[in-house]
Amino acid sequence: MTRVRYFAAAEELAGVASEQRHEPTLGALREALTRERPGLGGILPRCAVLVDGARVDDDAPLGDDVLVDVLPPFAGG
Repeated sequence: MTRVRYFAAAEELAGVASEQRHEPTLGALREALTRERPGLGGILPRCAVLVDGARVDDDAPLGDDVLVDVLPPFAGG
């Protein structure tokens, strides 16, 4: 299973800090999250989504021992 961690506003909208998922690709994960959590789907296109610490394309495979981080845009000063 893939472990997904949510940070800041993404965590608030997901309603959990992390969860285990079964989608086969990053694109399938994005689609499922948008469908299951419409609020999260609203910010997901603006989030940095890292797979094992790297930005990858939506066709990137997910699986056991894969870590996905969902990081919303952060305001800085």
